[in-house]
Amino acid sequence: MTTFVFRKSSYSGQDQDCVEVAQVPGFKKSSYSAQNQNCVEVAELPCGAAIRDSKHPDAGHFPFPATEWTGFLRSALR
Repeated sequence: MTTFVFRKSSYSGQDQDCVEVAQVPGFKKSSYSAQNQNCVEVAELPCGAAIRDSKHPDAGHFPFPATEWTGFLRSALR
């Protein structure tokens, strides 16, 4: 199971409610990628998957709901 560690934004006041954010753990490079090449990485989520660019991992990620991720995999593996 994926565990998320949430943190409060540094822009929040001391005693204020705010939106918290978490990094997505567990990104893996595709087994189809060559040893030293950049590629898209994927992380499993409880509700689907997330992808990111291995060249810019701090630039963020794109989450996909389980139904969309399953549809993508089905069409990619044909």
